[in-house]
Amino acid sequence: MSLNDVLNRIDTDVDTATQRLLEFLRIPSISTDPAFKADCDAAADWLVADLASIGIDAQKCPTPGHPMVMGHIDSDNTDAPHLLFYGHYDVQPVDPLDLWDSPPFEPALEETPNGTVIRGRGSSDDKGQLMTFVEACRAWKAVHGTFPCRIIFFFEGEEESGSPSLIPFLEANKDALKADIAVICDTGMVSRGVPSVASQLRGMLKEEFTLTGPKIDLHSGFYGGPGLNPLREISNIIASFHDAETGAVAVEGFYDGVSQVPDDILQQWANCGFDEADYFATAGYTQAHGEKGYTTLEQQWARPTLEINGLWGGYQGAGSKTVIPSKAHCKLTCRLVGDMDPVHVRAQIRAHVEARLPTDCHIEWDQDIDGAPAYVIDTTRPEFAAARAALTDEWDREAVFAGMGGSIPVAGYFKSILGMDAMLIGFANDDDAIHSPNEKYDLNSFHKGIRSWARILDALS
Repeated sequence: MSLNDVLNRIDTDVDTATQRLLEFLRIPSISTDPAFKADCDAAADWLVADLASIGIDAQKCPTPGHPMVMGHIDSDNTDAPHLLFYGHYDVQPVDPLDLWDSPPFEPALEETPNGTVIRGRGSSDDKGQLMTFVEACRAWKAVHGTFPCRIIFFFEGEEESGSPSLIPFLEANKDALKADIAVICDTGMVSRGVPSVASQLRGMLKEEFTLTGPKIDLHSGFYGGPGLNPLREISNIIASFHDAETGAVAVEGFYDGVSQVPDDILQQWANCGFDEADYFATAGYTQAHGEKGYTTLEQQWARPTLEINGLWGGYQGAGSKTVIPSKAHCKLTCRLVGDMDPVHVRAQIRAHVEARLPTDCHIEWDQDIDGAPAYVIDTTRPEFAAARAALTDEWDREAVFAGMGGSIPVAGYFKSILGMDAMLIGFANDDDAIHSPNEKYDLNSFHKGIRSWARILDALS
């Protein structure tokens, strides 16, 4: 038996594999909303049962939040790397629901100009991606009667809600999770049909604050003019975060730890197949609006950002209410690169804001502190060359090492807690609308993703 037998089995069973994914997607495992706690438990149970169906010793592990799922595969092939495969079964909330063209948890196949897609919440992030690896192992077991190497399956249920249980779980289960290298399938391709291996990830910092002016909402006829309006003050602060001419972040010390990308890496990125026009068209843009002097890929992969994610206050109901609101609120996040320290960045942002508070304006910072540094990956390990060659064979297009604009903190935790490097390979496309209404996953990504993992497993074993 050969790799071709496994690939043929994947092709024969792809319809059945798709139906399994649709069943998994019907479980509304929204981790951030307590109303869906039972559904998160159900998703973990589903995974345990599915892993057990192919002979994997799996269990649901409780945490203070949502459970982890762990499974172990032993193998006589001790020459091959011992892998830990990570994915997450929780999904983002579906709001705004009225922008969905179909119910988010009634997934279905849909024909589009770019081919058939799997439409539904979690189809791309991360259930569909997670299942590409599971299905590759299923096909391998069906053909060979065993597995190509030792594998630990590790599925999280809180990735979309900040992973509050992850670090304690990793620290408490170091021995059970220890492997030679971690494999993560929660990423995408630099452009449609261009297989990609991540070489660096941006870090993440979250912050939230509330400004309070008057003790209560005030009548604007009595206090309009002399009264301090928190919405006006928060608008001034938000405007001060960026230089209007260059788009650069104007917070003092924000760029500490940021370095320029070497010319040879920039040349690789210039030839990686990135379709800038398609990238902007997907979002309804016509051009880049970020930091001047840097290419779109540099802005996305190698430059830090400060983004306003939410801004609200005052009356928001129908009609008009003539008040000066008591409070104004802001949520922001920063994407971090290089050696930026989340603790330092947080301190600089807070100092920037507090220096601009007028008399009678008080601030309260959210104390649910969350931040992780950027992660630069060691792509010189032999596993990366093997995986890159396997992806090139499957997609008939040279696989590329690419940066990532997103943040996957677990990769850094694997390194800092378990002493383990991570290899990130995924098959999502920029137009998958993850975290947005009408999320989808290309059926071609699902099918070829399964085949890709089979090739990678073969190359590593």
